[in-house]
Amino acid sequence: MAIAHSLGFPRIGAQRELKIALEAHWKGELGEAELLGVGRRLRAAHWRLQHDAGLDLLPVGDFAWYDQVLTHSLMFGVVPERFRTPGDAPTLTTLFAMARGVSTCCGARHGEAQVASELTKWFDTNYHYLVPEFERDQTFALGWTQLFDELAEARALGYSAKPVLIGPLTYLRLGKAQGEGFDKLELLDRLLPVYGEVLDRLAALGAEWVQIDEPILALDLPQDWKNAFERAYNLLHRAPLKKLVATYFGGLEDNLGLAANLPVDGLHIDLVRAPDQFPTILDRIPAYKVLSLGLVNGRNVWRCDLEKALAVVHEAAARLGDRLWIAPSCSLLHCPVDLAAETELDAETRTWLAFAVQKCEEVALLARAATEPDAPAVVAGLAVSRAVQASRAASPRIHRPAVRERLAAVGDDQLRRATPFAERIEAQRARLALPAYPTTTIGSFPQTPAIRLARQAFRQGKLSAADYTEAMQAEIRHAVRIQEQLGLDVLVHGEAERNDMVEYFAEQLDGYAFTRNGWVQSYGSRCVKPAVIIGDISRPGPMTVDWIRYAQQQTDKPMKGMLTGPVTMLMWSFAREDVDRATQAWQLALAIRDEVSDLEAAGTGIIQIDEAAFREGLPLRRSGWAGYLKWAVEAFRLCSSGVDDATQIHTHMCYSEFNEVIDAIAAMDADVITIETSRSRMELLEAFRAFDYPNDIGPGVYDIHSPRIPTPEEMILLLEKAADRIPAERLWVNPDCGLKTRGWPETEAALANMVAAARHLRRGRQVAA
Repeated sequence: MAIAHSLGFPRIGAQRELKIALEAHWKGELGEAELLGVGRRLRAAHWRLQHDAGLDLLPVGDFAWYDQVLTHSLMFGVVPERFRTPGDAPTLTTLFAMARGVSTCCGARHGEAQVASELTKWFDTNYHYLVPEFERDQTFALGWTQLFDELAEARALGYSAKPVLIGPLTYLRLGKAQGEGFDKLELLDRLLPVYGEVLDRLAALGAEWVQIDEPILALDLPQDWKNAFERAYNLLHRAPLKKLVATYFGGLEDNLGLAANLPVDGLHIDLVRAPDQFPTILDRIPAYKVLSLGLVNGRNVWRCDLEKALAVVHEAAARLGDRLWIAPSCSLLHCPVDLAAETELDAETRTWLAFAVQKCEEVALLARAATEPDAPAVVAGLAVSRAVQASRAASPRIHRPAVRERLAAVGDDQLRRATPFAERIEAQRARLALPAYPTTTIGSFPQTPAIRLARQAFRQGKLSAADYTEAMQAEIRHAVRIQEQLGLDVLVHGEAERNDMVEYFAEQLDGYAFTRNGWVQSYGSRCVKPAVIIGDISRPGPMTVDWIRYAQQQTDKPMKGMLTGPVTMLMWSFAREDVDRATQAWQLALAIRDEVSDLEAAGTGIIQIDEAAFREGLPLRRSGWAGYLKWAVEAFRLCSSGVDDATQIHTHMCYSEFNEVIDAIAAMDADVITIETSRSRMELLEAFRAFDYPNDIGPGVYDIHSPRIPTPEEMILLLEKAADRIPAERLWVNPDCGLKTRGWPETEAALANMVAAARHLRRGRQVAA
């Protein structure tokens, strides 16, 4: 019988228990011992769910208090100096300080505020990891026992456990060298002995297998990094336990031979993202080695087509025998926990979906079917799968001819503004009359308990529509009043009425379905509940116009209309698998184009269309970049180009590496882009050494994901650095991202400092003039 296993399981809990516990701990409402207890209970529950679903080998080490990369940094002793206390081992306090930063009022070492580590996207997912910071004289030492403690927990509960590690090459590749003059690959020989210690200790604790994740094998790698794989794994080969190297998020392509021949005992490949790897891999895998096939999609919520997958299983089983393992394509971190909690989904849609628990059941069924194809449970499971696939294909909710016809009629004239930016910006400046270094925010303001309670009461029918509207309008009035008192130049309405920047719009579009408990971790305690695209998409009517019109009535200052862009709507939803991403993005673009037109007709002079996920959608291999960037850029232009010259279009992007695609971002032709730069210390601005970004830009001057409040002097330094690359007349001043997750006191304090920084620079400019 083939081995059924998982590469990782969601850690947040079906009811977001980890999120709730973390936030209570950060507020001082839950002690460390109680927090640790929550973690133990969640791990035990998740192992039980996977075991009961039929998995043979369960992952250990997939649990993290904030992020798995950060956990590894502590394990290897990669703690930036600003967070170290000489002679002391790292603690949970250290971990949270690295993730969130430290304010002077909240336990800073020597009373000094400390900036959090950089946060960026985990490959092409919406999960964020904490970027390791490597120094030239970096040393590594085993200093965090979480993995060993959790292995002992699992074994004490009687489970067959497989520890999970991020591989040494992937860990180094995902980090950043601090300072110039050294290559982080030079650190490999210093890091490998610590990996050896980890493997020896896992073996001593009774582990038979260890999973070593090397997803960078799905990337275009320089030759020196390819060469390093063989050297590294020849050294690790000496460790006494069996090693499964796991690759995912793409195909091995030119790295297939390298991966297949590494001196390890098994290899996992992603056959969802890259089905063309099969059956070629069967001819390349050595006869002694286990092959794990990732056949169930670990990144989406659709049920697996089991008959299609089973054809692969049978061919593999005939060649591999008992060397065949079956798994999800990647960690199930990117899926909700359990469909059983979804009691409000309509019956038809519910039958189409599978969350993490159900995906484990699909893996177990495929593994059993390899050797027992006639078992009653296998026969019944295949019958259900056939019915599900037929139901989706025939459902009238999927295909809507009017949407397809409108999309087919889109012409080139709808994909560009009528006049160039240099001409438009003069009309916009005349209309808006903004000062130098105009200040604004990204869109959202704190979602207070009162807002959430009002939304919940309205959803439950305990609050009338009129009373709910009045409650949200009161929040808008409050947000406008605060912004005017602070002296911001371009205001926002605060988005009190919005549960999420994607779900809010999806709920008003045809073609979506929604869950109540489909939560997925984005980073730390931040969870999102992606909507599910089930069919062709269109907009029945205006979605934001009344709210923005009301907000504008409260002030004489410009009020931004706030929308989410088509690529972000797509990437942060569970997308369809029966049509390509470009088609879905363009359908969304047409719906948003209608909203933009309605906002403009209502008198809105600035409309922001957020594309936070633009970089996230970029294929991992450069060979796929041109195709993606073409349709993604055109989707943005389709939704934004139907306005007059004097209407200013903004967009926002955050927490990704943008330098390599800055020319495509410029091609979107937004009048103003606000973009994350503070955690990376304005690293993005290096792109402007070789590329003259043509439009206005607001490089974020403070990190909203950290509770620390930056000083005006810090922001002034960042803006002066920005002014070295971008003409001052094209610079805006804004935070990195929306302020939804922050509290009002820290929000007001940080924005007051931001406004002070902008005014200081204006005075300096006037003196210079």
